[in-house]
Amino acid sequence: MLRMSEVNAVDHQAMQHLLTAGAVDWDGFGDQLAHEANVLLGSAQSVLLIDESGFAKKGERSAVVARQWNGRLGKVDNCQVGVFAALCRGEMASLVDARLYLPQAWADDAQRCAQAAIPADARDYRSKTALALAMVATAQRRGLHFGYVGVDGGYGKEPAFRYGLDALGCRFVADVHCHQSVYLQDPAPQVPAWSGRGPRPRLAQAQSTAVRVDHWAAAQPADAWQRRCLRGGEKGPLVAEYLHTRVWVWDQSQAQARCWQLFVRREVGASEISHYCLSNAPEHTPWLELARVQAQRFFIEHSFREAKSECGLADYQVRRWDAWHHHMALVMLATLFLAKQKIQGQAQWPMLSFNDLVTALAHLLPRRQLTAEDLADIITQRHRRREQAKESHARRVLSTNRTVRFCST
Repeated sequence: MLRMSEVNAVDHQAMQHLLTAGAVDWDGFGDQLAHEANVLLGSAQSVLLIDESGFAKKGERSAVVARQWNGRLGKVDNCQVGVFAALCRGEMASLVDARLYLPQAWADDAQRCAQAAIPADARDYRSKTALALAMVATAQRRGLHFGYVGVDGGYGKEPAFRYGLDALGCRFVADVHCHQSVYLQDPAPQVPAWSGRGPRPRLAQAQSTAVRVDHWAAAQPADAWQRRCLRGGEKGPLVAEYLHTRVWVWDQSQAQARCWQLFVRREVGASEISHYCLSNAPEHTPWLELARVQAQRFFIEHSFREAKSECGLADYQVRRWDAWHHHMALVMLATLFLAKQKIQGQAQWPMLSFNDLVTALAHLLPRRQLTAEDLADIITQRHRRREQAKESHARRVLSTNRTVRFCST
């Protein structure tokens, strides 16, 4: 497959320069991208979806590469992990933000950070949930219009993240783990009265008993489950069964418990529950609306698949921190363009896909016609760069060995 620089007859170094130099106002680029996405997909019914994606890497020099969980592969592996945000309305979503996750080992190694061009203000360790909160705040600053934030259990299990979204004024629908504790009535936490003996109590205690969400769900009668169709799909309607109730959440870090909504989802015909979800939506909010929001999380996964297969999300050959983020910005621009074309063409072609659009563009747009001499030149240039890379690696190994011998003597 031909690379972008080869198709467009652009110098390889010029393409690298685009991603690493300050020739583009990338902050302004992100603001404009968000504005265009908001015009296309922003509404009170839209959902800002947060999720992460892993990018497998063999070497050790790419920014923040480390052995960590790669959800794409379903195992711990050598990879980079990016946290992404997508704006979703109905069945259409577009990626609008991306941040590289900096593992603690990298944060502790200033020299390695400098070699990967990680800015000084980005070298402090930040959890993935902290990155996600920052992305939600950025979305608000950029004027994105959405009614909910949707996250999976990897983010929803963190109390500080849920409280952070609440503090930002965002309604959320967050998956939580099966062992999440809730209260069926207000625990009214308070510090016990001092008996006059021993140390004076300082920690508040709940006045009611907590229950795990899976234990609560298991205790519900069969007729408590409600079946609903959420949307259509290529394999037929998406139908699931739900439980719903009002609960209080308190993790001892807060002065008062939060009154939120709990709903539980299982697929029709399944014996096991697939999702436990908490939401801070007002009590009068229909639970079916919350179920719809939770089901839309599918579309950020779909966005990842389309961006990787059609827009080169994972097809980058850069090592620097800034180059990774700039590559992702260009990919987000491409996905937004395709989303616009898909919406415009759906009246005529209801099943129009990104793949259809990319196929059409490949045939309709003018392309450079390569001669045999052009192909020979491309292959020669590739071989020259590979040979230069081998020589550079050999020089580094030789330099390292000389340093080791010098230190040992």
